[in-house]
Amino acid sequence: MADNSQKMSYRAGEAKGQAQEKGNQMMDKASSLAQSAKESVQQAGQTVMAKAQGAADAVRDATGMNKN
Repeated sequence: MADNSQKMSYRAGEAKGQAQEKGNQMMDKASSLAQSAKESVQQAGQTVMAKAQGAADAVRDATGMNKN
């Protein structure tokens, strides 16, 4: 009986370890995805700012407000 109980205990420990590892892998993946999303948003923001600056410069040029 003790032998069977030890096997069950061992298997429960194995299952717990596998579940923890799977959880860690999922957290790593989520962290990586969040970082990637953050970088994408930052890049999109920089693109929008550059386009807005270009548009503002074009308006200044067109209206003659950019004279030095």
